[in-house]
Amino acid sequence: MPPALYLIPVEIGDSPLDMTIPSGNLRVVREIRTFIVENLRTARRCLRRWDREFPIDECTFHELNRHTPAIEISGFLDALRRGEPVGVMSEAGCPAVADPGAAVVEIAQREGLRVVPLVGPSSILMSLMASGFNGQGFAFNGYLPISEQDKLKAVKDLEARASRLGQTQIFIETPYRNNRMVSFLAEHLRPDTLLCVACDISSSTESIVTMPAARWRNCRTDYDKRPAIFLIHRNDSVSDEKKEKKFFKEQNPRRERRNGR
Repeated sequence: MPPALYLIPVEIGDSPLDMTIPSGNLRVVREIRTFIVENLRTARRCLRRWDREFPIDECTFHELNRHTPAIEISGFLDALRRGEPVGVMSEAGCPAVADPGAAVVEIAQREGLRVVPLVGPSSILMSLMASGFNGQGFAFNGYLPISEQDKLKAVKDLEARASRLGQTQIFIETPYRNNRMVSFLAEHLRPDTLLCVACDISSSTESIVTMPAARWRNCRTDYDKRPAIFLIHRNDSVSDEKKEKKFFKEQNPRRERRNGR
């Protein structure tokens, strides 16, 4: 197998393996003996789940998480520099997207090493697909601030951007604070701003609901301690087509000037 940094997605729910991870990914994984993982125990468990005969004892694992000293990360790619394939695994979903794996991918790209993203589940894209919101222009904003004042400012900024550009705004919260986030958004968003909460994606308890913020005030669903994605969107008077043109114009001002616009 060609040497590369293979980005290996992991299931995000309890759906059957053949419903979420392509068989081609498993063929790639079986050829790799060096892995960069967020958590050693769960990564080993995942590999065993995928293949009971996987030779884990022959593998080298490097943990890359918020506790990893930055000075150590480059060394995780030594096997790739020697011409061996290396795999990057997240705890769930796609590596390097809202994930510590981005740090090692940055180094690989800077050194001209080959990076190969494998196909797999992304809760961010899957929630967008099912939300009914604009999939042409969207932004993932990660975690919002913890303090109430800073969080309120962030929410109002995202809502204004959604209104001005028609751009779907996506963000996440620590699972044990999900219920508080739903209540906070229901209270502080404009009543007609659309809010989608996508929870337990790709699981038997999956729930993806889109409603105006005002209707979320009566929500009785318990979202705490469950992985969730939050999305907001506005259907203001300007058409989606005009909003998208405005968005791309603001993102590419030089291009517009070159075209004489």
